[in-house]
Amino acid sequence: MYVMHAVILAGGYGKRLRPLTDDRPKPLIEVAGRPIIEWQISWLKQFSITSFVILTGYKWEVLIKWLSENEKRLGISTYFSIEEEPLGTGGALRKIERLLSTENTFIVLNGDIITNLDISKLKISNENVMTMSLVPLKSPYGIVETKDDKIIDFKEKPILENYWINAGVYLMRKEIFKYLPEKGDMEKLTFPKLAKESLLIGIKYHDVYWRSIDTIKDIEEVSEDLIKMKNGLSSER
Repeated sequence: MYVMHAVILAGGYGKRLRPLTDDRPKPLIEVAGRPIIEWQISWLKQFSITSFVILTGYKWEVLIKWLSENEKRLGISTYFSIEEEPLGTGGALRKIERLLSTENTFIVLNGDIITNLDISKLKISNENVMTMSLVPLKSPYGIVETKDDKIIDFKEKPILENYWINAGVYLMRKEIFKYLPEKGDMEKLTFPKLAKESLLIGIKYHDVYWRSIDTIKDIEEVSEDLIKMKNGLSSER
């Protein structure tokens, strides 16, 4: 797989992370001493991706300033698309169709996830428009095991191997733009249509680190995880 650009969806308000997002967008929230977007850039550079297209809206000035000041240190180049009004993930991506017109495939990811999944496993063919990464669902609650009405064991937030969720990392062909709305979320409007037309592939990742940063508790838990990881977020290949 050869991919030149990665597109980061970074236009959300991050309301559940207030007051941390009062003066900065969600991708600049620090986790284990580094902004979320820096973790993402370091991870994707392992796959020789150094060109990033940032789709931004809320507090865009702060994000552009930070990335512009850190481009050289990170060894990347960045391009920006600013939403003057909320367009949703589908509308925001459709807005940059011309910028990516010469690219056959490109990576798209949500700007609030931290992972080490191997994007080289995201395969795509001319018969499909998009490949979606899938990770097993982790129960948000502890599980109680019973037998004959007796409680026999407890499991703290186990991985539910039979249930899969969208990991928010996609490999897309340029044909995706035909299916994107001018305004609205691709998760609700585009993905179901692609699935019905058999144009969407899902790749399952079993043993990877993946977390979405949605709450203050997520920041605390992921920070602890990252500090414990001796090799940081080196990709599992």
